[in-house]
Amino acid sequence: MARRQVGSTRRVGDGGSFPFAGALHSKSRSSPLLSICLVLVGACLLIGYAYSGPGIFKSVKEVSKVTGDYSCTSEVQRAIPVLKKAYGDGMRKVLHVGPETCSVVSSLLKEEETEAWGVEPYDIEDADSHCKSLVSKGLVRVADIKFPLPYRAKSFSLVIVSDALDYLSPKYLNKTVPELARVASDGVVLFAGLPGQQRAKVAELSKFGRPAKMRSASWWNRFFVQTNLEENEGPSKKFEQAVSKGLYKPACQVFHLKPLH
Repeated sequence: MARRQVGSTRRVGDGGSFPFAGALHSKSRSSPLLSICLVLVGACLLIGYAYSGPGIFKSVKEVSKVTGDYSCTSEVQRAIPVLKKAYGDGMRKVLHVGPETCSVVSSLLKEEETEAWGVEPYDIEDADSHCKSLVSKGLVRVADIKFPLPYRAKSFSLVIVSDALDYLSPKYLNKTVPELARVASDGVVLFAGLPGQQRAKVAELSKFGRPAKMRSASWWNRFFVQTNLEENEGPSKKFEQAVSKGLYKPACQVFHLKPLH
């Protein structure tokens, strides 16, 4: 097949059948009028490209938003009904930890018999007025999760963490994940990115401090064993049953861990 393709290309060149060959190699046939027309066409193309530039970049950004910048924090909001089925009364006092936690706390507060708090690991100077209102009420606080959380043991029935752990090195994960399990009484739900599918937005690298590290399920399972964290089998099975029934389709990895008692 490769020889026939090469032969075909060669015959076109040798036979002189390429439609612009004469125009390219015969100076005697070129004219000033043709040169002027080519210049005008080129100028029009450049002008058109300049005006259409923002639209082109916008479409690239939209594709990137879908394929490369997916947020597990937005995934948490989709999973709330399924989490309620899996944890039942465990959803009565929930702490969410992760970027854009204000949106998750707002969604949780709309649920019946659910109290919610949030920890934002990053700066919220650009937050909207609603988020700042949650901060002023003490429902959301900014805290560096590389250090111990400012809560007593078992302060919350359930702790949900999304996105934040993907930006931590193993050095800090060894301290942070057990700390999340310490402040939970019923369990911890960890939403983590899928390898090769989700990355940090380039514009936000200065905010997060480092690119996201998307780890495999096997990596996380080894990590849980090393840090003496166990799977919360009961809620995990209920969650998987809901997924199998099509009630929810995860776009992130979801792990259910027992609290530390």
